[in-house]
Amino acid sequence: MEFKHISVLLEEAVEALRIKPEGIYVDGTLGGGGHAARIASKLTGAGRLIGIDQDGDAIEAAGERLKAYGERVTLIRDNYRNVSQVLKSLGIERVDGILLDLGVSSYQLDNAERGFSYQYDTPLDMRMDVRQPLTAADILNGYSEAELYRVIRDYGEEQFAKNIARHIVRARADKPIETTGELNEVIKAAIPAKMRAAGGHPSKRTFQAVRIECNRELEVLRESLDGFIDMLHPGGRLCVITFHSLEDRIVKTAFRRNENPCTCPPDFPVCVCGQVSRGRVVTKKPILPTEEEIAANRRAKSAKLRVFERGM
Repeated sequence: MEFKHISVLLEEAVEALRIKPEGIYVDGTLGGGGHAARIASKLTGAGRLIGIDQDGDAIEAAGERLKAYGERVTLIRDNYRNVSQVLKSLGIERVDGILLDLGVSSYQLDNAERGFSYQYDTPLDMRMDVRQPLTAADILNGYSEAELYRVIRDYGEEQFAKNIARHIVRARADKPIETTGELNEVIKAAIPAKMRAAGGHPSKRTFQAVRIECNRELEVLRESLDGFIDMLHPGGRLCVITFHSLEDRIVKTAFRRNENPCTCPPDFPVCVCGQVSRGRVVTKKPILPTEEEIAANRRAKSAKLRVFERGM
């Protein structure tokens, strides 16, 4: 299957990076290489792009797409949480911009074998990096009812999380839940019929929750943002595209904290905590896709772009 993915907020994100032709840039979620190709096209001379993705299929597809840019582009298969080590191995200390596009690629969703989608009946996998041992099936068959409830409630924001967790435990007592189709049936039985009719596919939130848990997506994001800001040259920018409120909240909070890290009580006349601002939030409100982009790519609908600039 060909790796297809339409880059969301392409123009807006690349414009927000303010590319310097001889700068060094990191695309931490390479995907099909759409954003990376646009960044690379603006580089000259010593300009360099480091593209990172944990999905081997993405690295292969992006490698083909970016071949024309030769040694200007370096592709590495890894999780973006390890950017610091990746840069160190390349002899790079600081960069001029970092981009994260946190969406699951269209290829991952549409490739039935990967088990990300509730639209197909395939083995439950959901690993973005197939080298890791933990799969969605391991979570569904191995977690306690309380752990499943926490995952579905917190990462899926699913109002029927408790009932879905109970139904999963009950179903797996007869036989392990092994396919997306089997999980769909369990979820369907756990949600009242009148509620299933509203708000899209009944499995959407639970599948999101299990995928986030399987890939530790929010944990990786939360632990990475401060370090990314550290890696930027003064005036360098970190651009993050999110696709649901959980991700967006983490980015928004981290950017605000880095802009104003002071922990002194509000009534103190001067700051005594010694925390110094590390830059500024460029986007007081997130940049959203245009109606035209949403019409052309429905998966862009929930996208939000936030931008942070490292202080001088």
